Amino acid sequence: MDVEQLYEQLRKINEPKGYFFNRDREQTFFLLQGLLTNRKRYGYMCCPCRLAKEDRQADSDIICPCAYREADVKEYGSCYCGLYVSQAFNDGTIEPVYVPERRPAERC
Repeated sequence: MDVEQLYEQLRKINEPKGYFFNRDREQTFFLLQGLLTNRKRYGYMCCPCRLAKEDRQADSDIICPCAYREADVKEYGSCYCGLYVSQAFNDGTIEPVYVPERRPAERC
């Protein structure tokens, strides 16, 4: 699977749920490539913006979409890495802001 295929596959699944890819296509494709790299490396697509422990169970909360996406997008309009955003984020209705790490330190 290449980045374009992953983009289309995930777009079809996530847009009906109200999660959109960041309008910055270069950033989006960079992050999607990171997901594909992590799938080759670990066997699962964990967040490319976080350090994985190479243990699916230990990393279960950061397998994309991560367990923190819903709260991040609801509060900030964007997930931690900026891959998934709200429509308001893409429309420019809300200002992009830094999204703090929600993952507990003991899981890192």
